[in-house]
Amino acid sequence: MNILAINAYHPNASAALVQNGQLVAAVEEERFNRVKYAAGFPVQAIRYCLGEASIEIHDVHYIVVPRNPWARLWKKLMFAARLPRFAADRAQVMARFAGMHYQLADALGVTPERIRAKFHRLEHHQAHLASAFFVSPFDQAALLSVDGLGDFASAMWGVGQGSKMEVKGDVTFPHSLGIYYTALTQYLGFWKFGDEYKVMGLGSYGQPAHIDKFHRIVQPGPGVGFRLGLEYFLHQRQGAQMTWSNSNETPVLGRLYSDELEKLLGPARKAEEPLESKHQDIAATQQAALEEVLFAMLNELHRRTGMKNLCLAGGVAFNCVANGKIFSHTPFERVWVQPAAGDAGLAVGAAFHLYHQILGGRRQFVMDHSYWGPGFLLEHIRQAIREKALPDKGFRVRQLTEWELAAETASFLAQGDIIGWFQGRMEWGPRALGNRSILADPRRADMKDILNRRIKHREPFRPFAPSILEESVSEYFDAPSLSPFMQMAFPVRPEKRNEIPAPTHVDGTGRLQTVSRGANPRFWALLQEFRRQTGVPVLLNTSFNDSEPIVCQPQEAIDCFLRTQMDALVLGDFVIDTPAELPSSLRD
Repeated sequence: MNILAINAYHPNASAALVQNGQLVAAVEEERFNRVKYAAGFPVQAIRYCLGEASIEIHDVHYIVVPRNPWARLWKKLMFAARLPRFAADRAQVMARFAGMHYQLADALGVTPERIRAKFHRLEHHQAHLASAFFVSPFDQAALLSVDGLGDFASAMWGVGQGSKMEVKGDVTFPHSLGIYYTALTQYLGFWKFGDEYKVMGLGSYGQPAHIDKFHRIVQPGPGVGFRLGLEYFLHQRQGAQMTWSNSNETPVLGRLYSDELEKLLGPARKAEEPLESKHQDIAATQQAALEEVLFAMLNELHRRTGMKNLCLAGGVAFNCVANGKIFSHTPFERVWVQPAAGDAGLAVGAAFHLYHQILGGRRQFVMDHSYWGPGFLLEHIRQAIREKALPDKGFRVRQLTEWELAAETASFLAQGDIIGWFQGRMEWGPRALGNRSILADPRRADMKDILNRRIKHREPFRPFAPSILEESVSEYFDAPSLSPFMQMAFPVRPEKRNEIPAPTHVDGTGRLQTVSRGANPRFWALLQEFRRQTGVPVLLNTSFNDSEPIVCQPQEAIDCFLRTQMDALVLGDFVIDTPAELPSSLRD
């Protein structure tokens, strides 16, 4: 049985394919069209998923879409009566989904008759809950999804047991923790779609000095819920305006905060203005208020379910600072956040919801790694090297054995080199987890600045992440849980902070990735060899990109290597570097 799930006409457009209860492929459209957070219809992602499964569209039995325009229709109609523009937008959305059969046929170059699959629709947050539970290692768990808005809801909670889950409640428009966090992100001068993670890093530099004022902006309760002080927001008056003309443009989100917020907190920061301590304090309070509400929800969820396991999904589940505190602020003992917890993950959730909840398939799959995107054969990599004429440009290209590769790369890193590391199948989700990564020595206190100056060009308050051997976690982190998908921040042990200063944030934490031999043997071997050479089982790990989506193909990895100042590129079995005697101008 083949199930194709399509997350379309929404930021982080994606596709996933489940075959007989096993995930075969999952990928975001942005990795192909090179547009961050790409929306629209994920044509190339769909083609990849079909190809990875070695099937054609006529072999697909079910197509499921994690969007139900009919959900909460009465609430939508009531709101549309006040805002004609919203009504027009809803009509356009419904028309898009009604015509998806024909759009898919056109995209794949087939006649509509070739698509024999039965179409299903699934509500946004049910897909989020399914994406967390049905691929988790838990047989039963409490479930919570929290994000901006989807199908006129911003949160949903329930329980999962075996191959079924039951929705117990939700929080509907206009109350939204995701909108709260984005509105304050805009207020602080960060207007690009997806900038919330920047403010999470900024908050560590400040103090939650405005918590009393923030209690007027967002409050816990009732039940597994929360309420916004709506006078501080605009979305309930005009809708959350998100625009994109096509899938080749990053979405743009309209202003969400009102003038009342500026009256409460002072004038908003303009994007070009310097960041001051007052902005750091507001960011810290923004985070503290989010955590207060989230932990209240989780404690009430635990009281109602009595379960020890928790599955989280939705955009708010990317808040690794809050996630790392769940163990100390709630009774939950185990927490699962899959690598694409945001809207890209809707595709995986929709597919597994259909397989288990609707079709009655028994659970047999656990997502124990994130490598569900494209991979490339040795010949494809060799061809990319030839096409880029690297030897002719003065670069040294060597093909090494597995052991030589780990030893050579670890030696580069130990001497302070910055390495592009391209291996196997691409990661699912926004984190680079050892297959499309840029790696560096964590022991150098200046490495963060070097990386930003030479490659990443990021704001100085944003941390880089540590990847660590799973077996060594307790030596370096006060971590009550493993974190294979880089979804939790834990304190670095005080005695180790001077040993790995580069990925240690100003608050003494690290958003760590725990690396197991089973999930990624080649990356694990590199960490093991780095430990043998230096005594440290940690590497600084950041995404293989520079102001673009993470690289997908070998050609993109080479291009990024050439236009930045990496010292070497490890591309599959090949090591590419510039001999010391050659001038750096050969890189241009």
